[in-house]
Amino acid sequence: MAFTTIDDPSEYFQAITWSAESSGDVTVTFGGNSDLQLDWLWSKCRNIGHSHALANSSVVSSGNYYYLLSDTNGAEDTGTDDLKTITSDGFTAGQDAHFGLSGRTYVGYGWKANGGSTSSNTDGSITSTVQASTASGFSIVTWTENGSDNATVGHGLGEKPKIIIPKRRDNTGHWLINNWVSEQDYAQKLKWNDTEAQTSSDSFVKDANSTTFTLGTDVDVNANTGTYVAYCFAEKQGFSKFGQYTGNGSTNGPFLYTGFTPNFFFVKRWDGTASWHLYDGEREKFNDGSRLAFKINTDEAEFSKNVDFLSNGVKFRDTTSDANTAGGAYIWAAFARHPFVSSKGVPITAL
Repeated sequence: MAFTTIDDPSEYFQAITWSAESSGDVTVTFGGNSDLQLDWLWSKCRNIGHSHALANSSVVSSGNYYYLLSDTNGAEDTGTDDLKTITSDGFTAGQDAHFGLSGRTYVGYGWKANGGSTSSNTDGSITSTVQASTASGFSIVTWTENGSDNATVGHGLGEKPKIIIPKRRDNTGHWLINNWVSEQDYAQKLKWNDTEAQTSSDSFVKDANSTTFTLGTDVDVNANTGTYVAYCFAEKQGFSKFGQYTGNGSTNGPFLYTGFTPNFFFVKRWDGTASWHLYDGEREKFNDGSRLAFKINTDEAEFSKNVDFLSNGVKFRDTTSDANTAGGAYIWAAFARHPFVSSKGVPITAL
């Protein structure tokens, strides 16, 4: 039995920090073992409250990259001073508050799909544009809706996705994410830009299989002529893990087994009102009694929580309701810095 399918996670995901210290453009270079030509960039200002900005290499026009904000339901935006270019191992950004404003510090998360190379996908009743990495279980899907109930959209993963995150681009619309605890019952929904508990509705994403996902009629996913993007993930051993836990309300909180040292981790209480908390292994590489966090659903600057990243998982030492209230039900997602054991059965060093 293989311990991982990906010995070098930096080929598909990396995190990086940078500072904007001048009035000019900011050039950011990822520093992992592999060059990463990113396809999905998630950028967040650390020291001042600015929204999380999410841009991808599928949605670009005349050299302008469009981005959405995770903490709002707003339509996509672009400008001359935001994300300017994507290189073979990084990107260049201008003097925009979401990417590189002078005097600000930032962290970014980058996923590779297919190096910006998209293809037309006709697996569903609606033709989609897809770039996918079946090796890492990640695809970016864009499409224009027809408003029909039970419309299907091809996702390109070749296996049933565990997580589907759709967002309307051309108009307001909530970020939606399925609760993967419910045996992949996609009708169980949470909103990335909100603190709401789980709701159930067949009006959003209804179902999925190895080639397509099925839509209801809500305008957040299916307004006639509306344009959309979805980020889809399948779980890959040793690289990505999506799970659940029940809080115990103790500083000796739950241990979540991932099978790798995490580099990106988010968590949400789904049975009650709570913020989405996001952690990474780049801003703080060692456990020192606290770890810097963000709230995905707000524009707040970073703050500290007591969470440890271990060689094979995550350990909670925090008792707040957003992460570890007694009896609370939570979902979580994680991506690797490196696997706990390589594909050849060799243990990996801590960093």
